[in-house]
Amino acid sequence: MLIVDDILLFPAKSLVWLFREIHNAALQETARESDMLTAQLSELYMMLETGKITEAEFDAREKLLLDRLDEIQGSDD
Repeated sequence: MLIVDDILLFPAKSLVWLFREIHNAALQETARESDMLTAQLSELYMMLETGKITEAEFDAREKLLLDRLDEIQGSDD
């Protein structure tokens, strides 16, 4: 009887496994993007400190990066 149960439940178990893998991949991608944005913010601060960009350029680019970071962190909740 257990073999019949396994055969009948295999499609459902496969779908659960597939959805879990997709979810894990999405979480990893979100974490990678968050790390990338943090690195870009660090570079942006360095560029401002070294005078490679103006305060106005810094503010505009920082706002974009922080808004995207907020979107990512908001979707994690």
